[in-house]
Amino acid sequence: MAEQHALYIDGKWVNTDTSVTNINPSDTREVIGEYAQATPELVDSALDAAVRAAGDWGQSPIEARYQVLMAIGNELIERSAELGELLAREEGKARAEGVGEVFRSGQFFHYFAAEVHRQIDDRADSVRPGIEIETRREPVGVVAIISPWNFPMATAVWKIAPALAFGNAVIFKPANLVPASAWALTEIIARQNLPNGTFNLVMGSGGAVGDQIIHSDRIDAVSFTGSLPVGKQVAAATAANLVKCQLEMGSKNALIVAADADLDVAVNAAFMGGYSGTGQKCTASSRLIVEDSVHDAFVGKLRAKLESVQVGHALEEGVDMGPVASQVQLDENLAWIERGVAEGATLLCGGEALERDTPGYYMAPALFVDSDNSMAINREELFAPIACVIRANDYEHALQILNDTNFGLTAGIVTQSLAIATDFKKRAVAGCVMINLPTAGTDYHVPFGGRKDSSFGPREQGQYAREFYTTVKTVYLQA
Repeated sequence: MAEQHALYIDGKWVNTDTSVTNINPSDTREVIGEYAQATPELVDSALDAAVRAAGDWGQSPIEARYQVLMAIGNELIERSAELGELLAREEGKARAEGVGEVFRSGQFFHYFAAEVHRQIDDRADSVRPGIEIETRREPVGVVAIISPWNFPMATAVWKIAPALAFGNAVIFKPANLVPASAWALTEIIARQNLPNGTFNLVMGSGGAVGDQIIHSDRIDAVSFTGSLPVGKQVAAATAANLVKCQLEMGSKNALIVAADADLDVAVNAAFMGGYSGTGQKCTASSRLIVEDSVHDAFVGKLRAKLESVQVGHALEEGVDMGPVASQVQLDENLAWIERGVAEGATLLCGGEALERDTPGYYMAPALFVDSDNSMAINREELFAPIACVIRANDYEHALQILNDTNFGLTAGIVTQSLAIATDFKKRAVAGCVMINLPTAGTDYHVPFGGRKDSSFGPREQGQYAREFYTTVKTVYLQA
């Protein structure tokens, strides 16, 4: 058995009697490592440690915080090739995507290092003579961070970096499917000059470790990214203790291809938005709403693109798409293919499991046509390399279809009309709107989040992050 990778609690590495085996989805014969699982007692220890540390880190000089975040960011960028390969091995995305994710994670730390220095409070005159007022931003306290498996580094980092920047202590529970990236990040953070207990890694299942954390009265905030059903459980648990929560949940994003679209631009946007990262993105455009006059030409070009895609081992040169993340995910994807056909959609290409030189969870990217917006494949999040084309009569019809969903994370359109683009950015009911771009792909210095069932609570990223990771104090002073 491989050496166990320990938990990190109160400034110490802690081994346990149980662990999970991390398997490479590109080659299921390869064990990446064994990763310790937290017991209820160890979760309690981490919570206690974070409560003790929150005051020390929250009162630390801002230059100390700046130096810590810069050092973490520097190391992530310097080691992006090494850690990106590790990420690709455990999650399955192609090597270039893994390297890019780690590099971007370093940029997140650099951005929030700069935000440490940007913390300037406000003042005002009182309506009462001789009294001054100031408003201060202070750390919220202990923040629990629960991250998903599809972006094992980036999603965790865009929560951890602002939490530390604004002076909070952190309890970090990564997805059990992808513990290696979380452990590598923790190893970098553990070497920084942080008070013991400021950062804690507790690995384990959501049903055990995650549930214990969200029900704890020792946390002050929870930032969660995952499914809608689990997000609702987090909201209910935190509400019981009046704990702040920030939820990024499901999506059913759409890309409109307008009648005047440049079809090469449209195909690139559809492919990068719907199929990059093996389609395992909350921002993926799995609904492709195409105006009737360009429907057949667009579908023909996209089909040719998909049939040219090289699916294989994430680390092999020339591979466009790696495997899906797990056997469970592959089984769910294949079940969606069967359901789509049963609902009456036409499977134009792909959708089958593939065999390669190494045993893995490989799948050919799939494209449905003849679908409509009432089908389950167009109502529920697929999290798969599957997209469904919906034919629209015109722009107004396409926009109505796009907004006809319980979700509202991202939405896109490809058009050469300034008038249509201007109208779309106002009327698309989504938190992020893309014009002539893939729906997947956001920047770290601006807010990220959705509407309706996609998100709840303050936005993530950029200066908006301080709304969640800080609390406001109003100070009255009479000289």
